[in-house]
Amino acid sequence: MHTPRLTDLKRNAIVNAAAAEFRANGFEATSMDRIAFVANVSKRTVYNHFPSKEELFAETIVQLFQASAELLELPYRSNVGLREQLTELMRLKMRTLEDPDFIALARVAISEAIHAPERALPIFARLNEREEGVTAWIRAAQLDGKLKTGDPAFAATILQGQVKAFGFWPQVTMGAAPITGGTAGPVIDAAVSMFLSYFGAEQ
Repeated sequence: MHTPRLTDLKRNAIVNAAAAEFRANGFEATSMDRIAFVANVSKRTVYNHFPSKEELFAETIVQLFQASAELLELPYRSNVGLREQLTELMRLKMRTLEDPDFIALARVAISEAIHAPERALPIFARLNEREEGVTAWIRAAQLDGKLKTGDPAFAATILQGQVKAFGFWPQVTMGAAPITGGTAGPVIDAAVSMFLSYFGAEQ
């Protein structure tokens, strides 16, 4: 079993501490001194890993969204119905949106995008470098002839936008409670139905 190096452990501790501080205090009010204290490392160690607070903030956001995206990496299965697979994907998506830490840090990231776009745009550019699981799934379904051809990223945005309208934006912008259980089911069912009615391949 691979044992993490001390430098990797320190880096992870710094990122985790930064994420907690950014969630609690926002970008401007968070200091590198405080992050070093929470991570139990020296300030010099923090700067050895991350030359600036902006770079550390970017890393916390990228790691957050990548961890969320990894939960959606379900392979396309040609022998399983589209509705069943899409419903499973959107249930996983909803599960990621139920995480209060995800919502809290996403709120900070969006706030920075509004107030300091020059700081936020490079972060979102990094996020866009990696194709997420829903887009990959849609591309595979298109190649299998089960969905209309077209830009899979556009189709993925349409599909997930229906879910985010109930399970992400109200929570980020208005502090609404996560939608779970009986509330999430109808949202997912409607999103999948509308997606298939438009993007489903003509029979």
